[in-house]
Amino acid sequence: MTSQGTKADMGRFVELEQVAAAGLPDQRLSIWLPPGYDSGTRRYPVLYMHDGHNLFDPAKSNFNKVWAADRAMLAAMASGKVQPHIIVGIWAPGADRYRQYLPQSIYDAAEGTPRAAMEAMTGGPVMSRAYLDWLAGPLKQRIDRDYRTQPGRESTTIMGSSMGGLMSCYAFLERPEVYGRAGCVSSHWPAADPRAVGEANPELIALWDGWFAARLGKPDGRRLWMDHGTATLDQYYAPYQQAIDARFAAQGWAEGKDYRSEVYEGAEHEENAWAQRLPEIFGWLLSER
Repeated sequence: MTSQGTKADMGRFVELEQVAAAGLPDQRLSIWLPPGYDSGTRRYPVLYMHDGHNLFDPAKSNFNKVWAADRAMLAAMASGKVQPHIIVGIWAPGADRYRQYLPQSIYDAAEGTPRAAMEAMTGGPVMSRAYLDWLAGPLKQRIDRDYRTQPGRESTTIMGSSMGGLMSCYAFLERPEVYGRAGCVSSHWPAADPRAVGEANPELIALWDGWFAARLGKPDGRRLWMDHGTATLDQYYAPYQQAIDARFAAQGWAEGKDYRSEVYEGAEHEENAWAQRLPEIFGWLLSER
């Protein structure tokens, strides 16, 4: 365990390495504690984010660019609409990232071209069920034990991009008692190489639609953010997202109140694009009603 302090008004980071998780490679966490955490007794909502290495520090990131999640949180807090949150960044386990983030229930139900495209990328058994069990169980229990959290569903959010967007939706649907809010940013709905599944694959669209139809349920106070750009990988997402949006409406979710689905013209599939819209995401997803 290592800990790194920052200027008092910018919050503080805690780094936890080699965190054991049953059925998974060792995990690593980058935790951001908001300003004032060390000097008070307040309890905080918690935001769990995938790809934790790409959230805060360019030197630790894959592509020397980050979401700047701490700065986006400071901006959201300054607006007065969002409580300070603890951010728990869960690093992706290198080559195992795809297997850890691909929703198990989608993989199990896939057939034909979508299943073949997923199989071409797995390189081993899918681990997302074990990952979700750890996220919603031992990890949450540890964070709630070691930090002053608000542990309830309404104060627990999960968020990620690309495959992490799929994983966030998976957690939101499979553990509605744990996660009251989720951000599914540039979710990689093709779930594999888009060139392998083809554009707007009807089997895959039906698979996602059936998945949401079976698991979404009524809003019940929950809130979900979805979005995508129109360039690079994001150019493939619109047909899938449109079908999913229709399913939300059919299930009685009110757009703007219970969920939002946004399109960012020209935005690419990369961290700078996500950083640019993260303050807007936080401002809606994490705001108090």
